[in-house]
Amino acid sequence: MAETYASDFGTILLFIVGAAIFVVIGLLTAKLIRPNRPNAEKLTTYESGEEPIGNSWVQFNPRFYVVALIFIIFDVELAFLFPWATVFGRRDLIEATDGVWGWFSLVEMFIFIGILVLGLAYAWANGHLDWIKPAPVIPKSRSKIPAELYRRVNERRYGPDNAPDKG
Repeated sequence: MAETYASDFGTILLFIVGAAIFVVIGLLTAKLIRPNRPNAEKLTTYESGEEPIGNSWVQFNPRFYVVALIFIIFDVELAFLFPWATVFGRRDLIEATDGVWGWFSLVEMFIFIGILVLGLAYAWANGHLDWIKPAPVIPKSRSKIPAELYRRVNERRYGPDNAPDKG
C-alpha cells in the first residue's frame, strides 16, 4: 500500500518539476529573444491606458479588504469541501457502517456550512458588506498665477462666450 502512495506522490512531484522547468525555459527564451530598447514612454506606469496622475500612494477604501477576506474564507471553505466530497462518495465506507458514516459526514458538513453562513450573516448585519461611496475630492490648484489671468487667456484664445471655464 505504501508503494502505491509513493508512486502517486512521485508522479505528482514529476509533474511539478516538469511544470517548473517548462516555465523557466519559457521565461529564459523570452528574455533572450525579445528586444531590449527601453525609453521613457515604455518605463511609465500603465494605468488602464491612461496617463498616471498624482501620487501613487493613494488610500484605498478599507471595505476592499473586508470583501477580500470574506472571499478568502469562502474559498478556503471549498478547499475543505473537496476532501469531504471524495470521502463521502466512497461507497465502501458508507456500506461498512450501515450508512451511519454517510449521515454523520452529511450532518457534519451542514454544521460547517452553517457556521460559515452565520459568519456571512454577521458581516452583512453589521454593515461590513455595505458599500459607501466616498465624497469626491476636487483638487485645488496651487498655482501662483492668478485665476483672472487664465480667464483672460482663455477669452483671447476661444472668444469671450466660448472660454472653457465659463459657466
